[in-house]
Amino acid sequence: MKHIFVVNPCAGKQDASAILTHKVEAYAASNPQFDYQIYFTKAPGDATTWVRRWCSDHPNHQVRFYACGGDGTLNEVVSGCLGFPNVQVTVHANGSGNDYIKYYGTLDDFNDLDRLVQGIPHPVDVMRISYTTLQDGAPHQAPIRYSINVCNFGFDAMVCKVGNDVRRKPIIGGKHSYTTGIIRSLFTSRSNYVCMKVDGKPFFDGHMLLCTLGNGRFNGGNYMCAPLSLNDDGLLEVNLFKKMSLFKFASLVKAYSNGTHIHRPDAQSLMLYQQAANVEISSPHPFWLVIDGEMLHSNHYLVQNLPHAITFVSPC
Repeated sequence: MKHIFVVNPCAGKQDASAILTHKVEAYAASNPQFDYQIYFTKAPGDATTWVRRWCSDHPNHQVRFYACGGDGTLNEVVSGCLGFPNVQVTVHANGSGNDYIKYYGTLDDFNDLDRLVQGIPHPVDVMRISYTTLQDGAPHQAPIRYSINVCNFGFDAMVCKVGNDVRRKPIIGGKHSYTTGIIRSLFTSRSNYVCMKVDGKPFFDGHMLLCTLGNGRFNGGNYMCAPLSLNDDGLLEVNLFKKMSLFKFASLVKAYSNGTHIHRPDAQSLMLYQQAANVEISSPHPFWLVIDGEMLHSNHYLVQNLPHAITFVSPC
């Protein structure tokens, strides 16, 4: 098997390219049969383009791609691998959030190169996102996008946008980016109108605080938005919070962080939680949808879960 490290120099609080290169080269020196390659991404979206081209050029080659960055880098690598059954994906973690890997372990687990190389493959689900954009005032079908971890919109999306803006800033960035986003968005993004259908049936129509659609369990670095999620059961978790007062929201933040919000009696009237194979979301005005930390802008989305669409490798 060939092992390809797709390195995003812009991921995380600082560029870890040199450290990672030395680590991989040292491992290869101690393991002469280790067939590897390192590729450094050059721009947003480059990982998807390069990985897809490599897979197309080597249709029968067994390969494992290591997404060396955060959730955005993993998203790009997965998007490039879809449709190629001879391909595996894993993560060497050096991003700001690295939320998806928390389903399987810790940052230290996914920074142990020997355990990654000897890792365990898992067929996992991926979400397919179709949406429209406006061009010259008319709706236009945008390129299909994918998400392996979590899609979120509403208050949560604005939090993510702020978090991305500050992720490399001292004190308020890094693992605190999501919390910074919450504080900044509290007074501007707590009421968002959407109309939703779940598996073709009406689910919600009104003003809500936030909503997440998850195959993974974590979002925003420290928040367990979908504690019941199984990433290989063919179903995503829909978790919607209705519009609420600032006081009530503040009282639920800790529970939302540790994943106990779905069991809180005082949250039941404010929350909708359901499993689904597909979700349709619309609004009169364009709004942000975040997919694994990457942002889309439209007034209509269709999210469909693709069972066992990719093989993900966890450390042994």
